[in-house]
Amino acid sequence: MTRFWVKAVMAVGVWLALCGLSVLFAQEQDNSREGSIWNVALDGSGQFMSIQEAIDQAQDGDTVFIKAGRYAEDVTVHSKEGLKVIGEGPEKVFLAGLKRVGTLHIGKWPYGARNVEIRGLTVQQHGGLGVGIFNGAGVTLKNLKVNGFVFGQQVQNVHIEHCIVGGSETTGIGFADSQATLIDNLIHDNDHGVSVGGTSIVHLERNVITRSLFEGVLVADQGQATLIQNTLVKNGGGVTFQDEATGRVAGNIIDEAQVGIAWSVKHTVNIAHNGLHQIDVKYQIDGQTASSKSQAFSNVYVAPKFVAPDRGDYRLQADSPLLDVGEFPYLGALGPVSE
Repeated sequence: MTRFWVKAVMAVGVWLALCGLSVLFAQEQDNSREGSIWNVALDGSGQFMSIQEAIDQAQDGDTVFIKAGRYAEDVTVHSKEGLKVIGEGPEKVFLAGLKRVGTLHIGKWPYGARNVEIRGLTVQQHGGLGVGIFNGAGVTLKNLKVNGFVFGQQVQNVHIEHCIVGGSETTGIGFADSQATLIDNLIHDNDHGVSVGGTSIVHLERNVITRSLFEGVLVADQGQATLIQNTLVKNGGGVTFQDEATGRVAGNIIDEAQVGIAWSVKHTVNIAHNGLHQIDVKYQIDGQTASSKSQAFSNVYVAPKFVAPDRGDYRLQADSPLLDVGEFPYLGALGPVSE
């Protein structure tokens, strides 16, 4: 009897070990799975004629490729990880929206989306919202044109790069309780260029923000914003920190605004090596004009010498006085042209 149970136990042990190896092998196979590519084409040449149907079919790590056309539909990406949605280009792929508020949603409550990349298309605002990013992490928007409002709430590690965002009746790009990085974007013709609210932490670098009705960048509540080498031109205001907001403003150009930089005396804002020109009031502290002479900010007050500002070319001329200022080889978002 004893020998029987010993053999039985050994047999069970071998069986469990084999099962474990099978599970590990299956996991390795799943982890090494190459993502599938799903093609969307209005002419029927792809697997789908609808972007949403392709996204619903896609698994984690897959790619949805959108061929040229105008897609009149609402699109939501949620409960996906590692998904890529790639259009042929913003001049070829146009997402128009259909019924709901917001043309493109990435994540939704209680479902998020992680490590999702969307690029190469134009999104037309519908119902007051162009792109909404909710309850996710690792979202990348690249080479998009958004005619309207981009808004993120309770999202982490959002990366917006080489996008054109404009024509919103409110804000171009706004965040609430989120963390984001904005690099090399053109943000134009909105009420506010960028708004940072709640407990958001946002880094802005080498962006051009122009023709905002009010501030180019508004930081409120307990938000934190770092602005490095941006060009803010022809906005109602430059950069405003209000409530308990904090941040850093360095290496930027602020040109043609009513107020250059405004902040609360109760909270720290680090300001250095910015170029300010054609500003009615350079600095305000709690709504009161502050003397620029009393602020040891190492800022520069000269004309930036843009290449062709009337045509929206805000590159610096080769002899601009905003070259080699402080730690920066040049101020603003766009480097100097060659002689």
